[in-house]
Amino acid sequence: MTTIDDYIKSIPKAELHVHIEGTLEPELLFKLAARNKIRLKYNSVEELRKAYNFHNLQSFLNIYYEGAGVLQTEADFYDLTLAHLEKARSQNVLHTEIFFDPQTHTSRGIAFETVITGIKKALDDGKQKLDISSGLILCFLRHLSEEEAFKTLHEALPYKHLLLGVGLDSSEKGHPPSKFRNVFAEALKEGLLTVAHAGEEGPAEYVREAVDLLKISRIDHGNNSLNDNALLQELAEKRIPLTVCPLSNLKLKVVTDMRNHPLKKMLDAGLFVTINSDDPAYFGGYVNENFQTVAENLNLTKKDIYLLAKNSFEASFVSQTEKHAFLEKLEGFKP
Repeated sequence: MTTIDDYIKSIPKAELHVHIEGTLEPELLFKLAARNKIRLKYNSVEELRKAYNFHNLQSFLNIYYEGAGVLQTEADFYDLTLAHLEKARSQNVLHTEIFFDPQTHTSRGIAFETVITGIKKALDDGKQKLDISSGLILCFLRHLSEEEAFKTLHEALPYKHLLLGVGLDSSEKGHPPSKFRNVFAEALKEGLLTVAHAGEEGPAEYVREAVDLLKISRIDHGNNSLNDNALLQELAEKRIPLTVCPLSNLKLKVVTDMRNHPLKKMLDAGLFVTINSDDPAYFGGYVNENFQTVAENLNLTKKDIYLLAKNSFEASFVSQTEKHAFLEKLEGFKP
């Protein structure tokens, strides 16, 4: 009889919430720093890993933006993305929808074209060489102004055919979704889908704003939705997916004990939940490790794991034909 660990490793799945800059493993970070002659304040991979001791979202973001500074050339973005696709495919991820933060790079003088071209070439090679399909979601940094978000959207429009949609990430507290309602409205007019980080450190009200004002197709995180019964009911009835990231929640002290993670409550409330890795290089685990930690700490069954894997494909932005093909592959794993 297959153990739940082996079942998690072998079951096909999609990942819908991963930041490409957050997949930058220390070893690659040092390699790119050397290639680009960038001096780091850490002397070794081990020393850098020890710095990944975060007490909240902001303490993580400080080191995350610093790490992104080694990404300078098209080749850097290619190497970063391909390394992630190889890792994802090794965990039986068949499809991934990747966030990227152009403002993190354009603010350093890196051209938008450099960023998206490097990432896209890797996504194409991933499809051809690894048989992993993918999509790209441009995220606006919410600690910056809506005016700057508009500037980034206009820079992105010549590459619109390479994007699934736009999202919203970075520091949540004090930066409600409503701050970006106009730029999201323009993105929707341009035919782009919308998603947003909400209810991670921010209140349930931010989730409500993302649904009502930004017209999102998915909520990223959404933990604090549980604090509003009317919202909870609406999310369940409308089947709005939540891309939950357990290890991220633990590492950033959104939860202090994995046994208290709200994932099981979300499933029991009928929410359309998926499991994802967020920034796996910084949070100590990719998709499988996220599945394993919740399975162990919340006593999930194979039926729960199957439902979460099924949700990941159903909540993806692929065509109905592609969804059907993925779900057919999944069918053989039904417990």
